[in-house]
Amino acid sequence: MSFSRRPDGELHVEDIACSELASRYGTPLYVYSRDAIENAWRAFDSALSGRPHLVCYALKANSNLAVLNLLGRLGSGFDIVSVGELARVKAAGCDLSKVVFSGVGKSPDEMATALSEGIKCFNVESVAELDALAEVASAHGAVAPVSVRINPDVDAGTHPYISTGLKENKFGIDTVSAVGAYRKIADNAHLEVTGMDCHIGSQLTDIAPYRDALKRLLKLCDSLHEQGIKIKHLDLGGGQGIRYKDEQPIDLNSWAQAMDEVLGDRDVEIIVEPGRSIVGNAGLLLTTVRYLKHSDDKNFAIVDAAMNDLIRPALYSAWQDIVPVKEASASKKLNYDIVGPVCESADFLGKDRQLAIEQDELLAVMSSGAYCFVMSSNYNSRPRAAEVIVDGGDSHIVRKRETIEELFAGESLLP
Repeated sequence: MSFSRRPDGELHVEDIACSELASRYGTPLYVYSRDAIENAWRAFDSALSGRPHLVCYALKANSNLAVLNLLGRLGSGFDIVSVGELARVKAAGCDLSKVVFSGVGKSPDEMATALSEGIKCFNVESVAELDALAEVASAHGAVAPVSVRINPDVDAGTHPYISTGLKENKFGIDTVSAVGAYRKIADNAHLEVTGMDCHIGSQLTDIAPYRDALKRLLKLCDSLHEQGIKIKHLDLGGGQGIRYKDEQPIDLNSWAQAMDEVLGDRDVEIIVEPGRSIVGNAGLLLTTVRYLKHSDDKNFAIVDAAMNDLIRPALYSAWQDIVPVKEASASKKLNYDIVGPVCESADFLGKDRQLAIEQDELLAVMSSGAYCFVMSSNYNSRPRAAEVIVDGGDSHIVRKRETIEELFAGESLLP
């Protein structure tokens, strides 16, 4: 197993004890399992094996070069939302012809760079963006492959901050306006219709919203086909949830079967854009208890990781399991808020956790592979944590810990 507690009570990542990793690399420390990442990607690839398909990993979940390189070796495509992410895919040695470029605010410079790199397609999210892309392609004497992102107005029942498929969300084009967008693409010599895209939200645990969204896409596809506009691929997005506490993740084979039933015998390539479901449960954050602070009203475990390292609890009120690296050495469990050193009341990793812990112990914040390091910052002038990938009995530093000097290396004093 990728994460396990051995008979001695020690939490391991693959074959290495977490305490050994903390001793070697320090804390706070992000640790990822190669085995967990690769198995999660293969699960998508296997579930869709009955149709032409491409699994495009969504970089926004975790964009470490080593993670990208691992997935690229498996044959993964990539879903990007900035030219910086495109540069990461290239630096990781991955195939740029398997890149889809999403995002509502692509600049003309970003479009030009992606066009020159030969990406698979642009997921266009507004008519204004489509006009800008046409101008860029014309200026470069090129043809831009385009997939229109549709906003199907489907309620995925997730947190409002990670809902993307409702009409009040900023993402995509409504189905009525999309018809005009596709006609505009078909009539422009520098644009080419390649596909149709849809992403309805994140951390989804129900198949029904996917099915509803796909039915709405196919209705639009049929309407376009009658007008001579053929859709070559359908991008169903990602959003499959993971288990943080007691969620029941979607069974990918059942999900794929449901999509297959709706698709029938249609001759289209299927693209999916999983991110969290590939890396979320493949990582943890190791942190050291600096101090225990007790009062009549509240007990605090003050740790060396903070909201700058892991902002999800402060941003989304997200819950992630927090466990001792070694089985309890303290005499009894107390109710703790796990807090960091940052000068904000929102600086917490977890609240009301029943833990038996002592000062200087190691804690592991589980399910920290997605939207954790990648959202970290230098708030309070705190260097960002190191990242490590464990591969069986070996560990590899894939991002060194920042130094204090690096925090202000790009700054200068006034003359």
